Amino acid sequence: MFDLGWTELLLIGIVALIVVGPKDLPMLFRKVGQFVGKAKGMAREFSRAMDQAADDAGVKDISKTISAATNPVKSSIDGLKTAAQDFTSVAPGSEAGKLSKERAEAAAKIEKATAEKAKARLAAEAAAEVAEPKPEDVRVGAKTQDTVAEAKGEA
Repeated sequence: MFDLGWTELLLIGIVALIVVGPKDLPMLFRKVGQFVGKAKGMAREFSRAMDQAADDAGVKDISKTISAATNPVKSSIDGLKTAAQDFTSVAPGSEAGKLSKERAEAAAKIEKATAEKAKARLAAEAAAEVAEPKPEDVRVGAKTQDTVAEAKGEA
């Protein structure tokens, strides 16, 4: 639409320097910058107003319907995502919230019982390890029994 390259900007700058003069050039650039800023703000505001008017008219709903018709897999996945979000966000006072609370209590009981069983198993393993002789102890004991038997003359 309206395109300015570096050469055009350079030409405009040289003409502005000659016409306005070096003394008033910074003030001119400041005014031009303010004007451009106001123009961008007005364009942004106009764009927002048009988007809001389109939302009021229901254009987004129509575009969602069209996109769902053109890509049914994506629309069904989006539907599953929203259903999952609705399912996970349960109100605490509702019937599902009570069920959720009961399940949380049951999970806590199971977790506690599992922790107790794990402690008991670890204690039993430690006790079995202490009671069970090590292979080195068996050899020492065997040598001791052999030397005792030899000393008695039984070997």
